[in-house]
Amino acid sequence: MTDTHEAPTTAFDPERFKATTREQWDRAAEAWHRWGPFIDGWLAEATEVMLDLARVEPGSHVLDVAAGAGGQSVTAARRVGPAGSVLATDISPVILDHAMAEAAAAGVTNLSTKVADGELLDVPRGTFDAAISRVGLIYLPDQLAGLAAMRRALRPGGRIAAVVYSTPDRNGFFSVPVATIRTRAQLPPPSPGQPGPFSLGTDGAIGALFERAGLVDVETVVVDAPIRMASAAECLRFERESFGALHQMLSGLDPTEQEDVWSEIEQQLGAFEEAGGFVGPCEMIVAAGTSPS
Repeated sequence: MTDTHEAPTTAFDPERFKATTREQWDRAAEAWHRWGPFIDGWLAEATEVMLDLARVEPGSHVLDVAAGAGGQSVTAARRVGPAGSVLATDISPVILDHAMAEAAAAGVTNLSTKVADGELLDVPRGTFDAAISRVGLIYLPDQLAGLAAMRRALRPGGRIAAVVYSTPDRNGFFSVPVATIRTRAQLPPPSPGQPGPFSLGTDGAIGALFERAGLVDVETVVVDAPIRMASAAECLRFERESFGALHQMLSGLDPTEQEDVWSEIEQQLGAFEEAGGFVGPCEMIVAAGTSPS
């Protein structure tokens, strides 16, 4: 998922953040679904590592938190087979409609959806073998509460695994637009502890969070996931169509200024063009841990 930022003079309000996030994903759901095949290819390795670390196997019952359009949910459902199941949850009901459409198109019948706040997760306790979250945990205002909710849903010995971005300098495809908009719109940097794309990317941050949540056997794997497209212009189109929070960050500028910023972003993304096309730097961290009780 994408980042949400408050106006410079507004204190961070978790409930407002959640409401804005829901609205953003309701609006961006169609585009995110349309780009789904590309996204699933781009994140294929990170997704497989996540499922491996969560020990998702035939017969597993899996909870997917902040599932979005459900590409990884479908992958998990195929892996668990007819004896298993996947429950995909998200704060946006519109994007979950796309997840169900994706499952139906793939012939997957062991996947269901539920609109749920990732910090609360009104799901049966102690019934899941694994909980996963692909680029979703980073956008929960209270990430520790989110992990605690996942842990409550697990049976003893169940596993949680999550994919997050590492640091901005290793994720230029995303950090360049964010930094450019932040400068042009005169937005302050996010405060420590605020959710956002790089909120768990610093060395050891996500592992420490998993341990604070009471998980054991915590491990992390770094996955190089460059974003490969035909050109910087195509990458800009992908982000402009799908990353609703970039529009939220630009909302204080008039339409002419916004177009000028998009042009500047495309120029800066051009630094990642090579002879064979656009290669945007992206590095993911996959973290996992076991629920001891």
